[in-house]
Amino acid sequence: MVFEKMSEILNISELFSSIQGESTMAGTACTFIRFAGCNLRCSYCDTRYAYEGGREISVDSLLDAVDSMGLPLVEITGGEPLIQKGVHKVIGGLLNKGYRIMIETNGSQPIQELDPRVFVVMDIKTPGSSESASMEFDNFKALKPEDNIKFVLTSEQDYFWARSMIYDFSLHKKCTVLLSTVFDELEYKHLAEWILRDKLPARLNIQLHKHIWPPFEMGGDGRGR
Repeated sequence: MVFEKMSEILNISELFSSIQGESTMAGTACTFIRFAGCNLRCSYCDTRYAYEGGREISVDSLLDAVDSMGLPLVEITGGEPLIQKGVHKVIGGLLNKGYRIMIETNGSQPIQELDPRVFVVMDIKTPGSSESASMEFDNFKALKPEDNIKFVLTSEQDYFWARSMIYDFSLHKKCTVLLSTVFDELEYKHLAEWILRDKLPARLNIQLHKHIWPPFEMGGDGRGR
């Protein structure tokens, strides 16, 4: 689909370039578009500033701004980007320009309408997030082998819950499964030991950006996620 003119107005929290901190693309230079607004309130959220506010920008202007960043990889994140309908026009416009597109979504919104060329990183909220009841499990049917599922863990109880989800839904057979920890709350060492103990078919996911820059620094100055 070709979008000839895209004047729809979006609400964007920030646009910046940084090193991709997570996922199977970790370590790659990337442009980030952080959409403002989120329908969840996770207990450990590190981007609460994106809940509200933001600035209005047209799709066309946003595409031009991404062009000016000069990087071939673009991640669309939030907040929760899929609560703004215009996100699909942004994705289509960027794909038509030849960009590789990632989207990080919180798992509560349907992903079936996403262009199949988009690399999806979908969170599954654990009980420790206080939002596990908000998950849209039908999304599992739309996942592709190159996509990622991410669990952010607050405790070993969250780990046990995630382990059950992985096996109950055969998530490891659908795509790459990532296990992460709440920064400064659960040690990577413990998670690594649990994965080894259980021979779990999942990948330890370390937030690289939080080891390079202050963990709660906004990304607008070119740092963070």
